[in-house]
Parts: sequence; C-alpha cells; structure tokens
Amino acid sequence: MALSPAGPARAQSLSAEDFLDFDQGQARLGQLLFYDKILSGNRNISCGTCHHHELNGTDGLSLGIGEGGHGLGRERTPGSGATRIAARIPRNAPALWNLGNRDVRVMFHDGRVEQMDAKGMAFATPAGERTPRGLNSVLAAQALFPVSSPDEMAGAPSENPVSAAFAERIDKGWAMLADRVRDVPGYVQRFEQAYPHVRGAEDITIVEIANALAAFIGTEWQSYDSPYDRYVTQGTPLPALAEQGRQLFFGEAGCVRCHNGPLFTDQEFYAVGVPQFGPGRPFDGDTIPRDLGRMETTRDDRDAYKFRTASLRNVALTAPYGHNGAYPTLRDMIRHMCDPITTRANWRPGMARLPQVDWLTGEDFRLRENDAELARQVSYLDLQPVEMIEEDIDALEAFLHALTGESAAQRPLGRPDTVPSGLPVD
Repeated sequence: MALSPAGPARAQSLSAEDFLDFDQGQARLGQLLFYDKILSGNRNISCGTCHHHELNGTDGLSLGIGEGGHGLGRERTPGSGATRIAARIPRNAPALWNLGNRDVRVMFHDGRVEQMDAKGMAFATPAGERTPRGLNSVLAAQALFPVSSPDEMAGAPSENPVSAAFAERIDKGWAMLADRVRDVPGYVQRFEQAYPHVRGAEDITIVEIANALAAFIGTEWQSYDSPYDRYVTQGTPLPALAEQGRQLFFGEAGCVRCHNGPLFTDQEFYAVGVPQFGPGRPFDGDTIPRDLGRMETTRDDRDAYKFRTASLRNVALTAPYGHNGAYPTLRDMIRHMCDPITTRANWRPGMARLPQVDWLTGEDFRLRENDAELARQVSYLDLQPVEMIEEDIDALEAFLHALTGESAAQRPLGRPDTVPSGLPVD
C-alpha cells in the first residue's frame, strides 16, 4: 500500500494509563442509557441495537437497519406498514473498541466530529455553535448525533415530537430527550448519585446523558491483552504464521504507513476504493447514491471518497469490513488493500451482508450501473497495488487475528436485563 505519510514502524502496546479516566458511576449509568430505547424518537431502538455486546459492539451487517426495524444483527427485519424503514443506514456501524483512548481525536467514518484542542474540551461537530459545552470527551460529542438522525434513532418528524424538534433545531431535540429522561424517577436517582452537581431532575441535561454514554463506551470496550501485546510487553513469540504476517505488515506490505501506533490507525483519511452500494450520502442536491466521505464535512474536492483509517484492534471480531461493510471477511479486505482495482472488478453484490428488504432491492445496487461514477471513484484512489501471494495473505490474516484481545468476550458490565424506563432491552 503506497499511501502518503509513513508512520512509526516500531511495535507499540496499550495500557490502562492510555485511557481517559471516566467515572465508574457514570459508566454504570451510561450502560443503562446505552440500552434504553427512551433515547429514540419512537422508543423502538437503542444505541445497543446496532452496537450490541453479542455482536462485539457492532451489528454484523454491511449497512444497518435503523429506526423502524425489529431484532438484532442478521435477523433484524425492516418493519412493515407506515413505520417500515425508508432506507438502509448508509454506512457500516463502526466498532467501539478503545474509543476512550486519550489519543482518539476523530469520530465517524468521515471525521465529522473532531477534538480541536489538546485538553479535549473543544469539538468541531455538525451542530456548530449549538454543540453543548461541558462534554467530557470527543466520545461524548459523538454520542449526540445518532439520536438526532431520523434513519438511525429519531424517526420521522411526522411520527413523534422528538424528531420534529430535531428537524426544527438540533438542540431542541436534545432538550426534549433530556426531558424524557428527567421524567423517569429511576434515572433521576441514578443521575444524582453519578453527578455531584445534579441535585434534582432539573439539573439533568443532554450533557450529562452524553457524558454517561461516553463513560460507558470508553470503559466497556477497552482491549489491550492480545497475543501481539504479550509479544510487545513480554517478548512472547507470536505463532510462526502471525510472525511472518507481522514482518510483512511492518515491512514489505506497507500496512503500517496508515495503520500505525498502539491503536493501529493514524486517524487520517484516504480513498481506498471500497465498492459502494446502498443509499449513499448525497448532499447539496446530488442525485447519485454515492458516499463522498470526508468531503461531506470539509467541502474540499480533494477529500472525495476519503474515509478514516480504521483501528485494527479486535478487527477479526467486527466483520464485515470497509466504510460500508462491502467485504465479508478479513481475507477479502486484505486482498482489496493489496490490489483494489482487481478486487473491485471481482466484487459481487452477494458479498454484502444485507437483510432482505423487498422495497429496496432495486435501489441497493443502482450505483453499480453508473460506469462514469465507478471510474470517478477509481480516479481518486490513494492506494497503489502491492504484490502479495496467497501465502502472504495467509500471514497477514494470521497477524490481524493476533490483535484480538484474549478477554474481548468478557466485558466489565455487559448488557443490562432491564432499564429504568421499563422499555424492552434488545
């Protein structure tokens, strides 16, 4: 992979000191909010629906089924009648591993939420000057936006007053969600216990809600006990094939140019040409169902089709891969990064993990018929092919598996059985 800045090639690990010091009481509160459908407009979906513990903090789909759907993961259905989904979620549900690390500064595939200062107190977000003050991290800033998305959690403005408030002005929607939480006595008591300044329901705002969600996510999905970490910290040899892959990763294959540092990401943005499908994220009157990635945030043509470098820790647990989940296996994704032109040509719609939605069948792959757009995507590629034989692919895949934490399946808090609102827990 020949991509611009070359990062450090030395081996690096993580430790508990590398993470933000979130309050454990707030994390326990955040666990409940994370799985409580009270934060969705129609009270029918939670953060945990698409970032579930049973699915390693993701939904296991290429493009998720958001508000209006039923069930989890590959079994999730698109609803029916007037409340059925109108479109798939245009991007893959990102993994949550190690987002509480102190070095994390950008959120979402396109980086539209970004930490702007060294202290982690100033953030650039789509809300601009309406971004509330007092957020404890860029992770908290990120938590403000899925709840405001009609397709993800808010629902249509015609369906509920929360979504109508978001449509009018984003901070009005946040205030209405906070009002909902204030009305649940079980939450008021827990907020009073978690926050010294909260002395009653009137002190609960979207800031306390987002900070609790960040505390939960930032502590729940820490992971740094992989075979690779033992190799770095204790000198424990990797299995032979994984060691061969490590040498390729940091050497001839060039993966480390972008997947560097202890999180295995430089948090920069590149156009790697993952095949596009689904509704895309057209903006400014665009009628082509494409996703221009970082350009949507910067409005800079040079950022077209660029997406954030993914962290590779626990990557073996978070299939499918790419900003839209185009590739079902690690091996497929490795092949793409080595030879994007060939893998794009060989890609087939059946590789996407998409629950059947009869009324979207004609739209899901419409972009694949637009030869001019497909050629345009290739013209923006930042990747240059690197020759790897099958044995090299085997080795790289083995190394990526060596980045899986041994305790990844044992999370500190897990999924709660019940939540204070009394709504069902997915």
